[in-house]
Amino acid sequence: MTTSTKNAATPVAPSDAAARQGTRIRLENVTKDYGLAIPAVSNISLTIEPGEFMTLLGPSGSGKTTTLNLIAGFETLTTGSISFNGTDVGTLPPHKRNLGMLFQNYALFPHLTVVQNVAYPLRERRMPKAEIARKVAEVLQLVQLTGRDDNYPSQLSGGQQQRVALARAIVFNPNALLLDEPLGALDRNLRGALQMEIRRIHREVGSTFVFVTHDQEEAMNLSDRIALFNNGHIEQVGSPEELYRAPETLFTARFLGDSNVFELGAADLGTSVSWEGRTWAVAEGTVSSHPSVLSGSAIVVRPEDISIAADLKSVPAGANAVQARIRDLEYMGSYRTAMLAFGEKGLTGRARIDALDATHAIGDDVVAWWRPQRQRIVAA
Repeated sequence: MTTSTKNAATPVAPSDAAARQGTRIRLENVTKDYGLAIPAVSNISLTIEPGEFMTLLGPSGSGKTTTLNLIAGFETLTTGSISFNGTDVGTLPPHKRNLGMLFQNYALFPHLTVVQNVAYPLRERRMPKAEIARKVAEVLQLVQLTGRDDNYPSQLSGGQQQRVALARAIVFNPNALLLDEPLGALDRNLRGALQMEIRRIHREVGSTFVFVTHDQEEAMNLSDRIALFNNGHIEQVGSPEELYRAPETLFTARFLGDSNVFELGAADLGTSVSWEGRTWAVAEGTVSSHPSVLSGSAIVVRPEDISIAADLKSVPAGANAVQARIRDLEYMGSYRTAMLAFGEKGLTGRARIDALDATHAIGDDVVAWWRPQRQRIVAA
């Protein structure tokens, strides 16, 4: 995965006025145990603020979808509590939680038109016909499907069908919108376009969005904050930039983006550390606060933070450096990736260099260097 924490897709938080329309969702000591070796969700606590776009991210089986289903009421709690704006909803059935749902399969009624599909939750709530017509027209304009009123799902593209499903999920002003891998069935280009639409709609409606995905780039592009799941617990919660630039654990560093990892083991984390006999400086504020960091740690350096020099004389003063050999060069369009072998044992790593840089060749012995401020010491 390649990503940037500062790009055109950086999410914009809703205004204070918009945020007040959303619902605060609070999970306290939530566990879901199916009687297997480990619980599907183990004693997690998480607060999702009103109007926030919170993404539950993690590999398959990490607990993110189970957590979403607990919020929705599709699964029952083993222990713990879930509240909306301070009101406990743990025993409420799904239909009484007033939540919008968006799934990977669009779940549209094939025999109903676009208008009829979107109007369905309003008719179930027995709203007046005039109010239904007004709300449906407004939400179709919001998802940019005006003029498709009388089309059937079979007459729409996959992206248009997903827009219809999104319109149906938000037309009744739910407490929150829960999105379970809604873009997983779409091709890459269409996913990118719909990500932008989801972000725009989130800003405009000001509701609380809870989004589940295993796609790191998708999470980075969409979220105000990310809750990263691992084996049923939450590994770390923070903004996309916080998780990328300041991971607390090696799992977080490796799951979000590419990383060069130099394992230190149990080490004294003072103003310097040692790796293969080399002494590297430790900058203030770059050591994880995770409680297990002292019993086992690793230095993480992102590929874009590593530079390549011909020799040690060319390395700037104060930088951390290590001998390396270029194993391969990959052309990626806007940049090249230099595949490196670090140190005496040939630890595999990589650096990102300019696409037009022709000064390095496969097999060259070089020096890789980086600023101490751009490394992170994490719990291994």
